[in-house]
Amino acid sequence: MQDPATDRPPVHRLEDRIAALYGSLPMQLRRAADYVAAHPMDVASRSLRSISAASDLPPATYSRLAKALGFDGYEALRELCRQTVEQRADGFADKAVKLGQGDATAAGIIARQTNAVIANIQTLQVQLDPARLDAAAKALGEARRVLLFGAYGSTGIVEYLAYLAQYSQDNWILAGRMGGALGASLADIGTGDVLLIVTKSPYARRSICAAQLARTQGAQVIVITDSHSCPAMVHADFPFIVPSDSPQFFSSYAATLTLLESLMALVVSRDPNSSSERIRQVQARNNALEEFWTD
Repeated sequence: MQDPATDRPPVHRLEDRIAALYGSLPMQLRRAADYVAAHPMDVASRSLRSISAASDLPPATYSRLAKALGFDGYEALRELCRQTVEQRADGFADKAVKLGQGDATAAGIIARQTNAVIANIQTLQVQLDPARLDAAAKALGEARRVLLFGAYGSTGIVEYLAYLAQYSQDNWILAGRMGGALGASLADIGTGDVLLIVTKSPYARRSICAAQLARTQGAQVIVITDSHSCPAMVHADFPFIVPSDSPQFFSSYAATLTLLESLMALVVSRDPNSSSERIRQVQARNNALEEFWTD
């Protein structure tokens, strides 16, 4: 059964529900959606009047938000918040950030960073929809071409994915590489192609525009990001919200790498014979060119 508001399969996770329609919500409902996404425990456990006072939004706004997100009413939204809280991994991120707080020694910093990374990966494992991951891998495996794009901090992450892909796939292409024109990479994108984008806040304008263009041209779009509010989510056939919490000034990409490596492994596993043959050929060429050091 399709979601009539988006013409996509219905979504059951809180973040996915919000992300699917966030771009089309009026500003007042976006504020309410932001509060719900950030405070599912409060929504699940406190009265609507309390939520209204805490967020400085009228109770009717949350009823309208529930309807806009496809719920029968506010109580159905609260129930999904309850389920979300139950499914989350016992406050991993909060524990990680608090661990060793205030300790500026090398040991303290590595402890905070390590625990934040572990928390992100554990949260990803708990919240990730395996069916969506499998569907995205299927789309990648069956694509005419796969275009990869990431800007700013996401550039190197996407290049790493392209490096992995070159061993088993011959139709994965880096878009807009080394400052090249993104428009040239996307000029022929269309039905049968897949565009995979990694983008984290603050979101690169080129990433959002690329997702919109690809969707308009009939390509399927995979968006890997850190929040329901990412503007590219409205264009995604396969949206993934990946925990990126960090005690540092920058976002952590560790969980994103875990997702990308898992996705690549899943693609290879769907066609192991063909992938293995190409891997052998690539390794043979590397040996012939003496690419790697040998004693």
